[in-house]
Amino acid sequence: MQTDIDPKEPIKVDNQPKKKKKNDAVVGYLLLAPALILILAISIWPVFQSFYFSLFDLRLNEPTKSEVHLDYQIDLDRYLQNYPFLVGAINSEIDNGNSSEELTEMKTTLENLDASIKENPQAAENYDVINEKLDKFENIPDDMKYVEIDESVAEDFTSSVKAINNDLMTINENGSLEKGDKIVGLSSALTEIVVEPNFIGLEHYKENLTDQRMWKSLWNTSVFTFISVLAELILGLAIALLINKAFLGRGLIRASILIPWAIPTAVAALMWKFLYDGQNGIVAKLFEDVGLIDRMSMLLTTDTGAMFSVIFADVWKTTPYMALLLLAGLQTIPSSLYEAASIDGASKWKQFVNITLPLLKTSLLVALLFRTLDAFRVFDLIYVLTGGGPANSTETISMLAYTLMFTQTNFGEGSAISVVVFICVAIISGIFIKLLGAELINDGTGKK
Repeated sequence: MQTDIDPKEPIKVDNQPKKKKKNDAVVGYLLLAPALILILAISIWPVFQSFYFSLFDLRLNEPTKSEVHLDYQIDLDRYLQNYPFLVGAINSEIDNGNSSEELTEMKTTLENLDASIKENPQAAENYDVINEKLDKFENIPDDMKYVEIDESVAEDFTSSVKAINNDLMTINENGSLEKGDKIVGLSSALTEIVVEPNFIGLEHYKENLTDQRMWKSLWNTSVFTFISVLAELILGLAIALLINKAFLGRGLIRASILIPWAIPTAVAALMWKFLYDGQNGIVAKLFEDVGLIDRMSMLLTTDTGAMFSVIFADVWKTTPYMALLLLAGLQTIPSSLYEAASIDGASKWKQFVNITLPLLKTSLLVALLFRTLDAFRVFDLIYVLTGGGPANSTETISMLAYTLMFTQTNFGEGSAISVVVFICVAIISGIFIKLLGAELINDGTGKK
């Protein structure tokens, strides 16, 4: 059999499909780029920022730790507000007849320390400028306040000033100084002039691993999330099945069911706080009459009662949201499947098990994903209702992060807790997304 193909001529391969696929991929990434940039700016970047802050001992109530410092620095602003007056006060003591050799040595030591600071070019440059601004009561720019110095200079300055401060306190106790309290106050202020590096690495995370309060808050969060989401799933599915039926006034019922979810969380929490009140709370009185609790005050004053209270309030508020998500899934199931099952003699329960649940699985996973993540990050409901009490029995991991960062102004440790929250949320999301992805890929026959 003869062919016209020359064996020496190379076979041409059509690369057009591959090029087209590459072009389609590029176009796809370009379309996704704005959304990815937005997610990076709003969601991912704050997480990296929190992780960065968690590596430092940041405390807003301590001037030397209120900012990130990677090197030894000296606060020239505070230094020049105290050093000249301290030297002047010591000179005044000497001029008034206090011929103590210790005071003379202190003066010499302070002058030598001042000279060592001026040896730094940046300090020497800012020294006179800051002095002039202080004389005119002008604000000092932040970039001029802190000057980087060598570690040896910083250690020598700190040790010398602390020794001078201790000696002045001893002399003042003996009554040898005319203006002793003023001098001691100025010398004490100088001990806080040097700013040490506050980089501590993963120290916050090591402390949290052994912190019982962190583990208790994580346990409280897990208990709240599991019980509330499970209850909302069961009740939400039941409500969705009911309002999916055709009956008179269905639109009005659907609208009224969504009212609890539409109420702002803080308002709903405050309302339930009144209802749980140990003296005048209607719900507390009802639970006591039914026998759920021994006395009305147990709801907000005991560990179990407080946890039950916040879960009950959350279930009341968020069940409509779960019902709405599941109702959307039920609307996608063809009614012809139920009609065919009825003709075959399948009972309502068999229809639910063999038709509703399998076809509703994707919607269930999506609803569970949204609610689990939302419940795990709960803050406002518990903050208003119980404040995390009693005795931190309802304190969640988000509340702990808030308390550390804004109440105790410990931004470093609070940022570490925030990163822990992110890790937990990422793990939960990964599990659900893997389950959801497998469900979407699977065609229902076990084949991909």
